[in-house]
Amino acid sequence: MKHRIGFNALSRTSSHRKALKRNMVTSLFRYERIETTKAKALEVRRMAEKMITRAKVDSVANRRLIARDITDEAIAAKLFTEIAPLFVERKGGYTRILKTGNRLGDAAEMVILELVEKTAKPEKKKAEKKSEKAEKKAEKPAKKAEKSDDEEK
Repeated sequence: MKHRIGFNALSRTSSHRKALKRNMVTSLFRYERIETTKAKALEVRRMAEKMITRAKVDSVANRRLIARDITDEAIAAKLFTEIAPLFVERKGGYTRILKTGNRLGDAAEMVILELVEKTAKPEKKKAEKKSEKAEKKAEKPAKKAEKSDDEEK
């Protein structure tokens, strides 16, 4: 019987399991979406949800507790400045698991673990890019004209 077993050991030693979960949580916060097996996703989700809940209150103590598991300073900063503010009004359920089918090699059930809210990435429209290129091209001949004026003097 499996009574009172609080987590899935994932057939790994405790140090290997801890490193796996830390790496996967870091990847989840970096890319905001990862593909993994269902068992791993369920374990990583528990850790990620607790981290996001803690990151909603930005304090030195919370930053230190998160830094124990996320060693990449840029990702920890992203968690506190970009990811956690998206979920301030939400009381839980920061991630979702989408089933994608079975893996070909061993028929393990594969899923996509992703954040419910996406961070906004500044995207330039095609029209803006074209106008910027046109401005740069217009500046180059003007600079050449200035140089030729200087040479004449």
